[in-house]
Amino acid sequence: MTFILIPGAGGQAWYWHRVVPELAALGHDAVAVDLPAGDDSAGWAEYTDAVVQAIGARDSGLVLVGQSMGGFTAPLVCARVPVDLVVLVNAMTPAPGETGGDWWGNTGQAEAAAAFAREQGRPEDFDVLRDFFHDVPQHVVDDAMARGEPAQSGTPFGQPWPAGGWPDVPTRFLQGRDDRLFPLAFQRRVARERLGIDVDDMPGGHLMALSQPVELARRLAAYLKA
Repeated sequence: MTFILIPGAGGQAWYWHRVVPELAALGHDAVAVDLPAGDDSAGWAEYTDAVVQAIGARDSGLVLVGQSMGGFTAPLVCARVPVDLVVLVNAMTPAPGETGGDWWGNTGQAEAAAAFAREQGRPEDFDVLRDFFHDVPQHVVDDAMARGEPAQSGTPFGQPWPAGGWPDVPTRFLQGRDDRLFPLAFQRRVARERLGIDVDDMPGGHLMALSQPVELARRLAAYLKA
């Protein structure tokens, strides 16, 4: 099987660099995708094109993994290539016609994140180190900071999601228990309302590919046996 790893906002294949070798150690191919996130002319169609181009001539045994904003792109790819499984990881789950910008208010994300912060005794305002990198090893944090903040165009956030519904492809949802952006209880509700599926959980925050690469790879591979 080949895992096609789709990043979230910022669109960097680097996000998956700790997971790719772990999947290889488990006997699977893995392709981490770079998205045209810094290109203001690129929207959902161009993001989908980038994933299809990364898939190349592969036409069987494909598992799409969409992290965070990658949850908008992964299902669109299913209309272009034969996909065996979609796995959403700490993902945004779109509704037909919904823009990436409207998703936040439509789902109640801000209220859910603020309530989770209060529950944990944290400040409610967003801080990238506190809310994204709190469980990532320091050497990986240092590497990420040295690379600089990845560019993310607002173009896809203003475009309606073009699919008429979720593709008829088996879908699993894997969520970090300590995701401070998309809390677990919030994701359970959204996945149930929008996909009619339950959420599986594991240790980790929003950037599990950086903080929990071994466990994440193991959980992804386990879906193939389920």
